[in-house]
Amino acid sequence: MAAQSDNSTRKNSKNLSLHTAEGVVVDIGTGDGRFVYRSAQENPNNFYIGIDANTKPLEKISMKATRKIAKGGLPNVLFVRAAVENLPEELNETADEIHIHFPWGSLLRALILGDENVLQSLRRICAPDCFVEIVIGIDEERDKSEIERLKLPRLSPNYLENVLIPKYETAGFEILEKGILSFSDWSKLETSWARKLQGGENRQVTYLILQAT
Repeated sequence: MAAQSDNSTRKNSKNLSLHTAEGVVVDIGTGDGRFVYRSAQENPNNFYIGIDANTKPLEKISMKATRKIAKGGLPNVLFVRAAVENLPEELNETADEIHIHFPWGSLLRALILGDENVLQSLRRICAPDCFVEIVIGIDEERDKSEIERLKLPRLSPNYLENVLIPKYETAGFEILEKGILSFSDWSKLETSWARKLQGGENRQVTYLILQAT
């Protein structure tokens, strides 16, 4: 994959999920696979892999993807059952892009804490110059019980700069851009979680755009 310049990445940041080139695109915590399926339809020269530890929500869309093309099948889609900390070795150095949209539970905790094992697993599947997009949405009121259960720190600018980003850099990622998305931006993301959360305009949505080094 031809790497984008920092300026090009910045220009595209307000339209997250724009694709950088033809290649292998991996969606971690894919949920019901909506992002993978829609993206594969729109970008037939890319190959999409949706990964989730829970495959129950994927049953319908994975069956649809295996149909004949005339009936909605997509030859450029694969769904894999795996935990992010134990991604299949077959994926080593294959991903040209990795997307993680609105993670929850243990995946959310790992990304906010910068869990070493999870970051190493992500780095392991990166092809040279792989781009990684992470979008995290937290509502301190609505998500209070989950924040307390997972013992999550607040994603303040100070925490990002002095705690989290150094962990990502140590794991082999360069931070190209970071910021807060407005509701008008994040609500347009083609994911089921974005659709479900559209009523929460007070939700703080933080994004990171990284590149494997």
